[in-house]
Amino acid sequence: MSEPTVHREVRNGVAILTIDAPPANCYSHPLMRQLDDAILEARFDDEVEVIVLTAAGTRFFCAGADISMLANVTPSFKYSFCLHANETLSRLEHTPKLTIAALNGHAVGGGFEVAMACDLRIARKGAGSWGLPEVKLGVLPGTGGTQRLARLVGHQKALRWMVEGRTADFDDALEQGVIDYVYDCEPEHFLDRVLAYAQGFTSPGTAPLAVGGIKRAVQTGAALPLEQGLALERELQARLFASDDAVEGMDAYIEKRRPRFGGR
Repeated sequence: MSEPTVHREVRNGVAILTIDAPPANCYSHPLMRQLDDAILEARFDDEVEVIVLTAAGTRFFCAGADISMLANVTPSFKYSFCLHANETLSRLEHTPKLTIAALNGHAVGGGFEVAMACDLRIARKGAGSWGLPEVKLGVLPGTGGTQRLARLVGHQKALRWMVEGRTADFDDALEQGVIDYVYDCEPEHFLDRVLAYAQGFTSPGTAPLAVGGIKRAVQTGAALPLEQGLALERELQARLFASDDAVEGMDAYIEKRRPRFGGR
């Protein structure tokens, strides 16, 4: 069996990060450190405008933390493990590039917590289930689940679903508003469809700096009082006004042509 790893690839401005940890793509501390490194590498790479996070195989996107590992480490290690996992997902969430989770299989427990740290979530129809059933293990969703699910659906629904240990299929996730799209396609075509969607947010057709600015304004501003959120919005807008892309966008509008953005 191959060692668990995170594969990295860049295609046409999209970084593809693939969790590969058979059989269920569970994450350990070494794997989370690899994911952390991959996120930082994509953040610093000027050729990367969008990040797609997916997993190897067709059965599991991610089944969460490696329970057999957690059962054999100290409480102190468990705390540090959860802290680092939270920091990694926060880094993903606050990276000023659009991030998309491509759910090609079950995304439960920590796996759905990883998906919720992405800006958008796309699943393959019939590929699996979603949910945060950690209560059945005697613990809570400890990698951002209690906070991000409440922000997605409201605290009452989130509370009920987590204490019930509720899981359901991806059509339900779409109906409940916790994922954005469900693609009805064969497994071998799923990633290509996600990448085609992701490339719609890259240059030259779209201004990736503006997409990243919108992301930062929403992700950070949502936790701020209104006046501070508006101040953040103004600062981000000022930076965009100074960009080549803003000049190109306005010139193209006046000249009645399609803009060609350069991500600068």
